[in-house]
Amino acid sequence: MANRREIGAAALAAAALLAARPSQALDAARPSVRVPPVRIALLLYPGMTALDVVGPQGLLAGLAPDTLHLVAEAAGPVLSDTGLSLIATTSFADCLTELDVLFVPGGDGTAAQMRDAATLAFLRDRASRARWVTSVCTGSLILGAAGLLKGYRATSHWCARDTVLPLLGAIPVDDRVVFDGNRVTAAGVSAGLDFALALAARLRGEDYARTAQLVAEYAPKPPFEAGSPAAAGPIITQRAQAILDTLVTEARKAAAPIQPPEPGLGDAPSPASRED
Repeated sequence: MANRREIGAAALAAAALLAARPSQALDAARPSVRVPPVRIALLLYPGMTALDVVGPQGLLAGLAPDTLHLVAEAAGPVLSDTGLSLIATTSFADCLTELDVLFVPGGDGTAAQMRDAATLAFLRDRASRARWVTSVCTGSLILGAAGLLKGYRATSHWCARDTVLPLLGAIPVDDRVVFDGNRVTAAGVSAGLDFALALAARLRGEDYARTAQLVAEYAPKPPFEAGSPAAAGPIITQRAQAILDTLVTEARKAAAPIQPPEPGLGDAPSPASRED
């Protein structure tokens, strides 16, 4: 029996073909139809938020059945901030050098990664050749610490968006998913699903992304309207801020001593050279 990833990949491939060549939709199974895989590297690090990784991975896996890699400084299990371990399939040293998508999650371990020389060096190197440089939640702060968001419009988890991103040279934007050139940043945790669908649409077209959304039955109807400070109100927001205070405080400390990157390392390209 085909597994879920195989079913999803087949459905997405058929959707991509239908969008491109409607008259040949019935020929979707022909061997001559080739959709090139997307080379994706998802960063893992101690204290990441697992859902930041698992949500996008679940929706992007069909694009990269054999070319989606979970990357950490060393291959093996990596503990998330809630105690769930994810398995890094490759190390920084062995990761593909040419990537279509470089992705960074957020989490309680953000500040440590903002100071981690090996992580920052890896991101700078792969970002210099990646088609898309991306993040979810406070992963954007790690990109910023690597000098990769200087001059770019970007978002992050609401707790750090307006207070920490500017310290890293980014222009904070209150939006769910923000595209600026080849940088794509998403807001907190659950926004990773929106990010993955938006990026899939850029990579394979809207029909492809719509098919992925339906396969995942992503039609959110949360039981409460409390997904933003404005919707949650001041009392709930204060409680959430208390939970997130250490993360924000440590991220601000990590951002404070960061100097502007070397010329050409993380500077934003001129508007004319940015990919829409």
